[in-house]
Amino acid sequence: MGHNRADGGRYSCGLDAAVDVVGGKWKPMILWALHDAGTLRFGELRRSMHGVTEKVLAQQLRELEADRVVHREVFPEVPPRVEYSLTGLGESLNEALVPLGLWGDAHMAAILAAKEAEPAA
Repeated sequence: MGHNRADGGRYSCGLDAAVDVVGGKWKPMILWALHDAGTLRFGELRRSMHGVTEKVLAQQLRELEADRVVHREVFPEVPPRVEYSLTGLGESLNEALVPLGLWGDAHMAAILAAKEAEPAA
């Protein structure tokens, strides 16, 4: 029996499920930032990721929280303090991303060269 996707469909395989959770430009960067820091506030996360908008970061964090890989804790202070950290599931996902990051490090020059060689659209 297949597992359900966030969009109501079914996953075809484990890679489909993993990409559904971590897909996109910013989610892996969020996971990596939280891995390095342990716990970060929204502003700290945003400053650590150059180019992300507040709206996109908030959306990506909501999705990661819904997928139970990021924990959001609101402290009853004035003004409220909100901190983000990885769950156990998020930690294990980061462990799975390490080989992908190593692959990117090893092949970054070739990837950039291929992109620079692409004809303009």
